[in-house]
Amino acid sequence: MLTGTFSIAALDRETGEIGVGVASKALAVGALVPWAQAGVGAIATQAWTNAGYGPEGLRLLAAGSSAHDVIRQLTGADQNRHRRQCGAVDLQGRSAAWTGDKCQPWAGHSTGDGWACQGNLLAGPAVIEAMAEAFRRAAGPLAAQTQGGDRRGQQSAALLVVQDVERHGGLTDRILDLRVDNARDSLGRTPLGIALETGTRFWWRC
Repeated sequence: MLTGTFSIAALDRETGEIGVGVASKALAVGALVPWAQAGVGAIATQAWTNAGYGPEGLRLLAAGSSAHDVIRQLTGADQNRHRRQCGAVDLQGRSAAWTGDKCQPWAGHSTGDGWACQGNLLAGPAVIEAMAEAFRRAAGPLAAQTQGGDRRGQQSAALLVVQDVERHGGLTDRILDLRVDNARDSLGRTPLGIALETGTRFWWRC
């Protein structure tokens, strides 16, 4: 699946909540890009999407691999890695990302303590820079979108957040699984949009 996408995988150290926020011109981006497991970590997989990176990346994290090792193992075994883009965060806040040299421009990533931002088919590097700065400052709505976002516009968005606490009788670790699958202005039409670009710790509880 070829998608123009920008995303953030992030950890809230204070609460242990971890998740992925993503927006794209592609339909139903929440079905493939965001992956997270409480007590384990979070993975975003995009561009020429390899959905297998999600479950396999979480399995490797659960087995004790660092975010860096997970990204190295996922891409190292993939003959199409030059078309892939992915980011990962583990429970220690270690982060890593990969942008293949055949991802459609502009494409790139940035990582830091507890977060990984990545995007392809973007208006420019300022999109990633704005996402990273917004997460570090935890202030300013729709930061990446104000820098152009996906240069084709937005059509879908998603926010997945998990936490290692018992919820709904222990049946799920998800405290937020929110999607806009097809909308002309997917970032502006719901509060989800604010979450996606601030990169924030405003994770909601259900």
